[in-house]
Amino acid sequence: MADLDLRPERRDQLAAGLREELEALIPGSSTTLRGSLAARTADPYSDIDLCWVASDQTFPAAVSAAEGLAAKLPSVQAVRVDPGLARSDRRRLVFVRLARVPLFWRVDLDVRTRSVAADDSYDDGNPAARDATGWSPPASAIENAIAAIKSSVRGRTDVTSGLLTRGYERIGLAPPPDTDLTGLITRLAESCARLEPGLASMASEVREVTETLLAPSPGTRA
Repeated sequence: MADLDLRPERRDQLAAGLREELEALIPGSSTTLRGSLAARTADPYSDIDLCWVASDQTFPAAVSAAEGLAAKLPSVQAVRVDPGLARSDRRRLVFVRLARVPLFWRVDLDVRTRSVAADDSYDDGNPAARDATGWSPPASAIENAIAAIKSSVRGRTDVTSGLLTRGYERIGLAPPPDTDLTGLITRLAESCARLEPGLASMASEVREVTETLLAPSPGTRA
């Protein structure tokens, strides 16, 4: 069953525990909250943005540890590396899926050397830093489905449409015509799972969460 326990204090505990585990992996490293959690503007659907800073000397070890988190920490289910920074000499962006937590609480982990710790744009758009080897379009597209649920419950229907269009494009499909919002989201997730069977469990969660949070109440007229 999908986890819909969205208590903020639970997410705070998850973030604190992950920060401790990361810092223990690389002695002398440090983590900080970023994004809405750091700004105290988060809502129950906000993800967990972290910055993990290591010395320039230990950066390769930090990158290796980040990319191998799923094998190192029982709390981690899956890890993906953003292709835009996959070959950067001083920075990586790693997307972490925690086990047994709400779909909305993905961890976006920005790994940096201390020398560029304050540079939020280091290597952004640098072609030499890019490497799409191993990047999964279906795994990326299913994240669009999850983001579409999030934007919908926040009332951002303008954002939702773009997320779904880009999600279908990533797997070479067009959004099916004459399909309501819940159908567009669940079909995108299920199409991703057909292309990559390892996503089947996530697609099932997407369907359950979509039907729970977005399906019209009984008796509601279209």
